[in-house]
Amino acid sequence: MAADLETSPVLEILVREPDGYSIWNGPPFNNNDQPGIKLEKVPCTSAKFSEDGSRLMVMKADCAISICDSSTLKEIRSFQTPHIASALSPCGTYLQTFHKSTTAQEKNVILWSVETGDPVYQQFQKNMTKATWPSIRFSSDEAVACRLATNEIQFFDPADFSKGTLHWLRIPGVAAVELSRAPRSHVAAFVPESKGSPASVQIYPCEKELQSQPLARRSFFRCSTVQLNWNRGSTGLLVVAQSDVDKTNQSYYGESKLIYLTTDGTFEGLVPLRKEGPIHDVQWSFSGKNFAVVYGFMPANATIFDKKCKRLLELGSGPYNTVRWNPKGKLLCLAGFGNLPGDMVFLLYPNVVLLLIYLAELSLAFWDVVDKKQLGTTRAECSVTSEWSADGRYFMTATTAPRLQVDNCIKIFNYNGSLFFTKMFDKLLQADWKPESPEKFGEIAELVKSVDSIKVEETKSQGQGSTSKKPAPANPPAKKPAAYRPPHAKNAAAVQAELFGGSTTGEMSKNALKNKKKREKQKEKKAVSGAT
Repeated sequence: MAADLETSPVLEILVREPDGYSIWNGPPFNNNDQPGIKLEKVPCTSAKFSEDGSRLMVMKADCAISICDSSTLKEIRSFQTPHIASALSPCGTYLQTFHKSTTAQEKNVILWSVETGDPVYQQFQKNMTKATWPSIRFSSDEAVACRLATNEIQFFDPADFSKGTLHWLRIPGVAAVELSRAPRSHVAAFVPESKGSPASVQIYPCEKELQSQPLARRSFFRCSTVQLNWNRGSTGLLVVAQSDVDKTNQSYYGESKLIYLTTDGTFEGLVPLRKEGPIHDVQWSFSGKNFAVVYGFMPANATIFDKKCKRLLELGSGPYNTVRWNPKGKLLCLAGFGNLPGDMVFLLYPNVVLLLIYLAELSLAFWDVVDKKQLGTTRAECSVTSEWSADGRYFMTATTAPRLQVDNCIKIFNYNGSLFFTKMFDKLLQADWKPESPEKFGEIAELVKSVDSIKVEETKSQGQGSTSKKPAPANPPAKKPAAYRPPHAKNAAAVQAELFGGSTTGEMSKNALKNKKKREKQKEKKAVSGAT
């Protein structure tokens, strides 16, 4: 354990308030259980780490963008340019900015080299949407770069954009693209419905010589937008297809479906779900071998599938709409954001620990699923965001503005659910872990030992044939709140009894008993006549 901590990176937390951002040293804390301040507060309007955590992009009020080395927090380059949106490439090599153009000839999308500060590529883009920004997409290792254009995907050399477009992939009507994560070998393209033709998602290799035919393809109707989710390893793609209108009239928010495609073409179809309703969330595990889905009308179901789309584990139902895997693969977080109330529950399996969370008023309980043994409870109120640390040992929740203007705070829990740290703020805008590769951290040895010790204790108690009662948990779970009843319904039973001769105690009135006997006699007559 000590050797792992010495060789592993130090966790860091970005905390942004109205007057600027600061960087904290993450847990474990050495200063009387308080975080050390790595960087004192710096004025900014926004701040964000690159995907690999090597660079930090800081936007300031005077249209300046600073790119800093996240390890030393020293400024590498500063860009003074008007912009509406900005984005760092995954490894922090390039900065991409977008601003409104005054003429059609003005190139308003600029790709800057962070190292030299010079623009390496420019283009015109009429408008910016979630599907078209960033305009130039990179793979996680920045080995492939592409751009969505009209009816085609353009590919570039990420090391030298002066070469221009290397080759084109012609896809009529293409509206969204997503490069695979790592390795960077595939690209997914979405074509919406048009003139009676179905929508489709297609997977192509990034190499020009292999792009004559798609590796996988799935067509479907009733779809206006999609979310494309690649796994680690680039072997599978999950597609959440969303329609603005539900023609079955079951949902005001439209309908959605979950589609799974593999790059080897072994599976191209819908994920077999056991309940109707929307797809709330879906996420791959860090290994890329499993994915979890939260779906269905409330209470939603949660299920884990393998990469062959076979059902591995049913996690039950509850008020969930978010799922997050622990980076080490030992824990899974099911959450209910917004106005979904509920409890936070830890379930202990023989080989995996699952964290089930409902994030409105979070109550936490630990259970041994084999023996239904509760291990502990805790609570965190009004959480807006939540995320695991890169080492998988800590879980951070934050109550932030503008979603909530009061009781803004950061809470950090241990992997077993015990509250490790909490801090209140007058106004908190952002709280993020610094991205790190989970592979840089060791396994959670204490978790493995605790599971083994529980198994040993159970074996001993069964062998001894003990009849003693189990000790009650130190912190009993919170009582389940009663169902809400509007004021006008509280006296409904008494009013109904007064008007129709009913009873407020739940007993049937005389008239009701007479009617019941008449119905029973009629059923007996029908049964006799049917028999003859």
